[in-house]
Amino acid sequence: MSRLAIPKTYKLYVGGKFPRSESGRSYEVAAKDGAFLANAAKASRKDARDAVRAARTALSGWAGATAYNRGQVLYRIAELLEGRRAQFVEEIQQVEGATAAAAGAQVDAAIDVWVWYAGWVDKYVQVAGNGNPVAGPYFNISTPEPTGVVAIVAPQESSLLGLVSVVAPALVPGNTVVVVASESAPLSAISLSEVLATSDVPGGVVNVLTGSPAEIAPWLAAHADVNAVDLAGAGALDWVDLQVTAAETLKRVLQPETGVPAPSLERITAFTETKTVWHPKGMI
Repeated sequence: MSRLAIPKTYKLYVGGKFPRSESGRSYEVAAKDGAFLANAAKASRKDARDAVRAARTALSGWAGATAYNRGQVLYRIAELLEGRRAQFVEEIQQVEGATAAAAGAQVDAAIDVWVWYAGWVDKYVQVAGNGNPVAGPYFNISTPEPTGVVAIVAPQESSLLGLVSVVAPALVPGNTVVVVASESAPLSAISLSEVLATSDVPGGVVNVLTGSPAEIAPWLAAHADVNAVDLAGAGALDWVDLQVTAAETLKRVLQPETGVPAPSLERITAFTETKTVWHPKGMI
């Protein structure tokens, strides 16, 4: 006898919890062939504000953690993602219409990205920082520090790898993140949120919003408590207007990219600020 399927309604991930959108809205997520898969929460302006507040609250703890600790946390995400590999492969097949081999390759690449960035957490400072020669009896040392709260529009054509490729580098130096997931393929984003919730990532360090980037991104770009904006997946939006809006509160902005951003040191240092310290040496 056949049984009645129970479609899942996915929620947002804000402050380490899974709330519904305050607006009560949701939208249907369809497979590549048009078949209904699930309902996803449609985030509102209020949800975006709540996510920024959660990210700001979590910032001091995450930025203040040792580099070794942050690296271990990112590596733990990779371990848990590996353990749920089959689930992510199935979701990517359904939403993107990919073959099992292509979906598996995307999940493996996403795991590798987490591991790659985890390895940089306690090393990037040595590469991005430096000792500066000065004319005087001083040590002059520059070191990178996190920018703060980073709002991200994830690549829209990649359900998992695109998301991981923009979130992971922002976390390396100690930033916290509010990310708008792929609108048409949000299932992997919420499944990744479940991985984050059961890992060692403190609540509020990563906040995942689903819904319309065109609706949510302007509020994040204008929010005075957001320190930087990554428009990697905003190519189809009026991203120049978003950039202008972000400039009004002096945010750093990364412009849209085609496809999935490759792992790079530049993506880590893009959302850091340089602190320079002077210290006397010898007799003065």
